[in-house]
Amino acid sequence: MRLFSTLFILVFTLSLGQAQLKSPSEFYPDQKTKVLVVGTFHFNFPGLDEVKTEDEDKIDVLKEPKKSELEELVAYIKKFKPTKIAIEAKPSWNTMQKFEEYKNGEHRNNRDERYQLGMRIAADLGLDSVYGIDATTLRNDLYKKDSVYLKELLEDVNWEIKDPFWRYAEQYFDYRDKKMKDVHLLDFIKAMNTREGHNFNFGLYLTGSIATGDGQGADHLSIWWYNRNVRIFSKLINITKSPEERILVIFGNGHAAVLRQLLEASPQFDFVEFSSLEN
Repeated sequence: MRLFSTLFILVFTLSLGQAQLKSPSEFYPDQKTKVLVVGTFHFNFPGLDEVKTEDEDKIDVLKEPKKSELEELVAYIKKFKPTKIAIEAKPSWNTMQKFEEYKNGEHRNNRDERYQLGMRIAADLGLDSVYGIDATTLRNDLYKKDSVYLKELLEDVNWEIKDPFWRYAEQYFDYRDKKMKDVHLLDFIKAMNTREGHNFNFGLYLTGSIATGDGQGADHLSIWWYNRNVRIFSKLINITKSPEERILVIFGNGHAAVLRQLLEASPQFDFVEFSSLEN
């Protein structure tokens, strides 16, 4: 027993003298720009996404009880104390012009989350800007330059492939939509903004046609959805001026998983979990 103890102490002592590899994070500044991504459903139900909410399941964030629930959601997000706010808007939407109009009393009855969350929080906190950082895709650019070539690149993708995982997802979307009226809006958004909630939406892009066309399905995802989110991320970098900033990003929840992945991997940003605002 004494011999075993002596050997253990000797091995432990020798191990202390061995060189240890430092973590990569030790070579970067300690302070990073904090980013809170709030993935949402579209409060005004424009019907532009693949999944459509039935009329009987839709809510109105300007009428009770959801109006008060929206106020609680806004108060919760404001705990993050953002110094900048970025929303899902392309340049053609004229974000800054609309924000100036909002500050002058316009757009208050527009249910769009860009107004009801983004501009409302910015105005409440006295911020002077709201940034539209949505982007077009490489697929769209290629189509405009040479639609024939783009069609050749994607001609073997099977867009009609039957996908059992989509049927599973439709069951969940139907269940979730039917709970929208009963579940508090804050709790609903909290559930959407877990890691599972983010990845669920993006996971649907990783089934079906992605594996068809001998790589063309994968190419399509790369130049379309993934590319759009990487471009959004690049715009986020461009509005970031200091590690002391706290940036609130409000986008449709389908974007959140890719933005999470990019932010978590970036040495410049610190991804803030939505649930952490409770602390």
